[in-house]
Amino acid sequence: MSKLVIVGTVAFDAIETPFGKTDKILGGAATYIGLSASNFNVDSAAVSVVGGDFPQDYLDLLENRNIDIEGIEIVKDGKTFFWSGKYHNDMNSRDTLVTELNVLEHFNPKVPESYQDADVVMLGNLHPAVQQGVLDQMTKKPKLAILDTMNFWMDIALDDLLSVIKNVDVITINDEEARQLSGEYSLVVAARKIHEMGPKYVVIKKGEHGALLFHNGNVFYAPALPLEEVFDPTGAGDTFAGGFAGYLAKTGDYSFENMKTAVIYGSTLASFCVEKFGTERMQNLTDKEIYKRLDQFKSLTQFDIELT
Repeated sequence: MSKLVIVGTVAFDAIETPFGKTDKILGGAATYIGLSASNFNVDSAAVSVVGGDFPQDYLDLLENRNIDIEGIEIVKDGKTFFWSGKYHNDMNSRDTLVTELNVLEHFNPKVPESYQDADVVMLGNLHPAVQQGVLDQMTKKPKLAILDTMNFWMDIALDDLLSVIKNVDVITINDEEARQLSGEYSLVVAARKIHEMGPKYVVIKKGEHGALLFHNGNVFYAPALPLEEVFDPTGAGDTFAGGFAGYLAKTGDYSFENMKTAVIYGSTLASFCVEKFGTERMQNLTDKEIYKRLDQFKSLTQFDIELT
């Protein structure tokens, strides 16, 4: 069985959308990535840090989804990373109300020894120096290293980000971030510029408008499934990344053709994530539900046409 290392935040979120609001609930990039990837029966481990205020029930939840938590450091006298945000009516934009780094401020990730030879490494959104620190702990070069990042790191740590980007195979970012990183408006040109920075594959997420996969001049587009209700977009990008990485770790096929399928799986899982607040929808997702929605994706995108 392939090993998958997942690095990122395990956190508390407080979310407000036009449909309601929550108190502190389970969140964090590594949480969403891990829950999503757990649908592929891969040997995964989460690497993160939490405070003494983090409930054992949440750790049990991750373990019950077969996510190894040895790499989640618990700082007994510290507080867990906390983020609070409010979404606008269009659900595409949001305001950050509170960010408390807490134990994350001095986070020094430690990859468990039994996972330092992992086939796939999924570097969730963190300081790029921390992401590089994880790659440096691997005893052999991963068959696939995937990096997710955001405009915040482009603003304050661009040199570190460019350095780690050179060492990964895939980068996943949204369209706004792709334009900022490349300095190009056209996403096709932006992807080409980012490809020249190091990654063989560039995935550009476009939220409710799907995702694009670029590789050596080839482009693949996957739409987002039209949904009746979107309650909370928080974590959808991380859920996409988890589905993408989980499927590739399961199959061990890192070709462009197989990455197309990985993008579809990522989009499918992200479509579940937004249906309820936080991680609630992802916690008890079944294979039957996933396959049914994959069939919907197939119906949405497949057609016959005669070219004369």
